[in-house]
Amino acid sequence: MVRIALFIAMLLSLPVFTMSNAVASEQVQVGSAAQQQLLGSPVYIQIFKQERTLELYARVEDKFRLVGAYRICDFSGGLGNKRREGDFKSPEGFYNIDIHHLKPDSRFYRAINVGFPNDYDRAQGYSGKYLMIHGNCLSIGCYAMTDANINVIYNYVHAAFDNGQRNVQISIYPFRMTDSNMLLHKNSFYINFWRQLQPGYAYFEKYHQPPMVSVSNGNYVVNQTPMQTQPASQLAFATVK
Repeated sequence: MVRIALFIAMLLSLPVFTMSNAVASEQVQVGSAAQQQLLGSPVYIQIFKQERTLELYARVEDKFRLVGAYRICDFSGGLGNKRREGDFKSPEGFYNIDIHHLKPDSRFYRAINVGFPNDYDRAQGYSGKYLMIHGNCLSIGCYAMTDANINVIYNYVHAAFDNGQRNVQISIYPFRMTDSNMLLHKNSFYINFWRQLQPGYAYFEKYHQPPMVSVSNGNYVVNQTPMQTQPASQLAFATVK
């Protein structure tokens, strides 16, 4: 009994780790049974280049829960946003897709066009096309997954569209945009661009909802006010205007 009491006391003395302090990969992933039930729910995607991770989320009530984190086999060009066709860079930024961005008959098994260039990219004069998340585990300028993983991701996105979600947001970050990581990259050529992305990352960490993003004077602007939960038929997350 003394040993049990001592063990409980040790547990109570440990520091409390709250979800607000966690990075997305530390969120509790829904169980396998719940994953199947969430097929058709509204979805959201985050990509982290440095961590080579794509995270798929589905809405549970008014918050988005992690369905799965999938390793990115390959992307090209290192950190930093894509600027011109042929630079072999993979995009970074806030992208918004609809059902027409899905390509079930891709030569790379299945593919999701991320929507590059968006309004921000066009405002900068950036160019490029056919930037995808796809299978075949090989890529130049895209985000390549294993066929098995892109099959899961594609099915969730397709089911969400079939069930009424109009737009799916894809937020692509160079790394997990914590303050400490931003400090490590403070001397990067891309730091001013990354400072525009960090509020979107922070918004999702705080509210577990995709950020509402617009483009103003050639810059990303993230709305810091939580949006109200909407029915799937009215969802249009992070529409870039």
